[in-house]
Amino acid sequence: MALQTQICPPLENGDRLSYGEFERRYAAMPPHQKAELVEGVVYMASPLRFTTHAEPHGRLITWLGVYQSATPNAAMGIEPTVRLDADNEFQPDGVLLIPGGSSQLSQEGYIQGSPELVVEIAASSAAIDLGDKKRVYRRNGVQEYLVWQIFDEKLDWFYLEDGVYQSLAPDDEGILRSRVFPGLWLNRPQLLQNNLAAVLNT
Repeated sequence: MALQTQICPPLENGDRLSYGEFERRYAAMPPHQKAELVEGVVYMASPLRFTTHAEPHGRLITWLGVYQSATPNAAMGIEPTVRLDADNEFQPDGVLLIPGGSSQLSQEGYIQGSPELVVEIAASSAAIDLGDKKRVYRRNGVQEYLVWQIFDEKLDWFYLEDGVYQSLAPDDEGILRSRVFPGLWLNRPQLLQNNLAAVLNT
């Protein structure tokens, strides 16, 4: 065990690592530990609270799952490893992608490249999700990026246009419509009021 520790030190918040070294250390970590490499810096996930992460995460994933179940040319994943570039390996809360689109699976089964839609629940990590991670997603061509800011009771859906993220505008009823996935609509007011049934009926 001591030899293993010397050979492979544990990941620590703030470590500056190469892509390869991050993956080597991550593979030696306990399986329940989540970490991301953001612009070459390690971020270790905090324990997740139910009402400010797990519950809203469940609502968004249910919404995406219902859409995917009726859309054969879409694939959905929960917290997959996404290798975006040499300095960035994320585990977003959810992704929706088009098989054969802008990403592919590595031999190990990880996503390489940019999913068409990325979803993040931002409670304590709002600064990261709307700062460095947003810039990385934009730079790597993620077409749509949805961020639910729990403490601010706010949800932003960005779409990529000419290399810049623009905010998706809702209709008069507050419904947001994906520009990439036909029929993927989100009733933002009802989601923010925790009315999942109304969201799924939109």
